[in-house]
Amino acid sequence: MAKIIYGVAGEGSGHSMRARVVLEHLEKNGHEVKIFSHDRGSKNLKSDFDVTEIFGLKFVYEKNKVRYVKTLFRNLSKIVPAKRSLDLITKAIDDYKPDFVFTDFEPLTAIAAGLRKVPLLSIDNQHRITNFKLQMPVGYTKDVWAAKAVIKLIAPNAKAYIVTSFFESKKKTDNTFTVSPVIRNEVYDLKPTKGKHVLVYVTSTFDGLVKKLKKLDDEFIVYGMDKNGQEDNILFKKPSNEGFLQDLASCKAIIATAGFTLMSEALYLKKPYCAIPVVGQFEQIINAFYLQKLGYGKHCRRTTVRRLRNFLSNIEKYDKGLERYNKPDHNEKLLKKVDWFLTKFEIGNSKLG
Repeated sequence: MAKIIYGVAGEGSGHSMRARVVLEHLEKNGHEVKIFSHDRGSKNLKSDFDVTEIFGLKFVYEKNKVRYVKTLFRNLSKIVPAKRSLDLITKAIDDYKPDFVFTDFEPLTAIAAGLRKVPLLSIDNQHRITNFKLQMPVGYTKDVWAAKAVIKLIAPNAKAYIVTSFFESKKKTDNTFTVSPVIRNEVYDLKPTKGKHVLVYVTSTFDGLVKKLKKLDDEFIVYGMDKNGQEDNILFKKPSNEGFLQDLASCKAIIATAGFTLMSEALYLKKPYCAIPVVGQFEQIINAFYLQKLGYGKHCRRTTVRRLRNFLSNIEKYDKGLERYNKPDHNEKLLKKVDWFLTKFEIGNSKLG
């Protein structure tokens, strides 16, 4: 059985959710895994796995926009803890002598793998932007350049890239493989219905959106504003995994940021989706662009009452579009590809097949 070091990005919960599926599969098959993560990644995984906390990059957000200058200065001040974390991972490789390193968009484990020449596997959704020939939305030239520059710095030394995606596209490299989005077992077990409410998932930086929702006739359940209570046609709810899943399963549509995880779960449940990308997060822009292109929902660059009303009045059209969506395969292809990697890059065998 193999010994593996696994780096998991901590920005948001999508990376740790995907990693959990892979980790459970690895441990079930007798492999030993040590995890390095930060922020939400370590919080979500430490109760069930061997997790070491490390430094992690953090974006600064204001008014639904990434503030790059503030992000730069905030992270430049953290060079010393970043170096300490890299040294910690490198020492772990020296002591633990892993057969492989996996990374879900976590750069320090990828760097350490390169320094110690340990076979590296990248598993994420971000490498769609660099490793596939995508149709790019008009008006985002700077965002495309910035996104590609950053993503190319993450795991450039990977032996293979497993990329989760809800749409098909032509890959640029032979060592890149597309798999269906990872869906949590809790979501697989849901039995979707079509209720009267629209589920809204945003953050406190979306105060302006709430005012617009109050001008519409529909009923809304809003998560992410950290409060409970009814205001006009809006029911606010504080975080609750069980409650959120119930509201997700029974909603007639979703209005939310264009994060990959929630969008993938919504598509699996056949829920029309109004995607509001965080400004400066090009990966979210790509998600929203292809969502609309495929007829599954609406890409809403800016939220106005008119655009929201347009989305809500076209729910039946999106329902028909979602009938074409092929549901994920319960992570089978992903896990088979992980097993393939472990076989192909075991000691003495380093060729793609």
